Amino acid sequence: MLLSNFQSMRPPFESTQEETLNWLVEAHTQSELMLNPDSKDFKNFVKEKIWHVGCKPDRIGKRGHILSDFLHHNWEKMSVYQLDKFPKGADLSTRSKIYGEFVDTLFENYYPEGTPPPNDLIHVSCTGYLSPSGAQKIVSTRNWGSQTTVTHAYHMGCYGSLPAIRMGMGFLNNSPESQRTDIVHTEICSLHSNPSLHQLDQLVSQTLFADGFMKYSLTRQTDQPHIKVHRVLEEIIPNSVKAMTWNVVDWGFQMSLAKEVAVLITRHLEGYLERLCQSQIQNAIFAVHPGGPKILLHIQKILGLTDKQMEHSFDVLYEYGNMSSATIPHIWDRILKDPSIPNGTSIISLAFGPGLTIAGAHMEKICGS
Repeated sequence: MLLSNFQSMRPPFESTQEETLNWLVEAHTQSELMLNPDSKDFKNFVKEKIWHVGCKPDRIGKRGHILSDFLHHNWEKMSVYQLDKFPKGADLSTRSKIYGEFVDTLFENYYPEGTPPPNDLIHVSCTGYLSPSGAQKIVSTRNWGSQTTVTHAYHMGCYGSLPAIRMGMGFLNNSPESQRTDIVHTEICSLHSNPSLHQLDQLVSQTLFADGFMKYSLTRQTDQPHIKVHRVLEEIIPNSVKAMTWNVVDWGFQMSLAKEVAVLITRHLEGYLERLCQSQIQNAIFAVHPGGPKILLHIQKILGLTDKQMEHSFDVLYEYGNMSSATIPHIWDRILKDPSIPNGTSIISLAFGPGLTIAGAHMEKICGS
């Protein structure tokens, strides 16, 4: 099975990481003053915490977002973070409406009039669920209902691209007449912050996540440069269910992260890689989901990888932030377009999410026919 035709769309706004960290300081301070008007010196307190535990500007340079909220501190003019009225920000219904409107437009842009329909369309997201979804709406609008089947791969977190590929492989294998499965990622992480939560794990996640969008195709054959998928493997690390959670609450979606996530992953990693690809990693390029810089550094150290092998994982984190499930497809796209990576190079992809799940794929870069 072959991956090709990667199409990234950038969010309408971007902020430097320094700007975003300073915005978070102001947001947490405003929220705290609404809940506890007598709080003294809270701004200095939360500023020190955010800049101490958060991802620094040397690791993330900028992050994209669909909301203009992050560009100013006029709380009364915010779409979601009206912290002069609502210390948690807007409720889930408001955030979901914003998600749906943007994603509908995104699908219209990905599939303009006259686009050949895919046999299957897999919509991947862990940041918004509406029915009918943007994927279903575009199939209806384009009158593809008798040609295109829609499948939703939701709520799997940052590793969602790997099960989506597994689904697509099954669709193509089970239907000889099927020629193309499209996978579309729509992650709007910026909708799901709560400035009234000042715990360390909340501050860490708020300094990592960004909005990201990607579309690509899975086919049996193509003349384009592509990535050949040899194997996909998912495993749940034993006794790790509390290490990472992603739950729907009244104000939005809330993540929790335990300190030992990186340790649990690296402890399980070598055995996992043996089962995935018999440890054929010496000359491979690694596409590792950058849950944060510590995850990348832990994996690089334990596997003894060079900077070149990890280059694109660090670069995507720096240039985009953590875009949840859309992040690894951005790394694949960069590997495919990098002329310094030769034809036939092995690619080891790794991503992680609640469960604690480790998902990966053994792949190969093919420069074309």
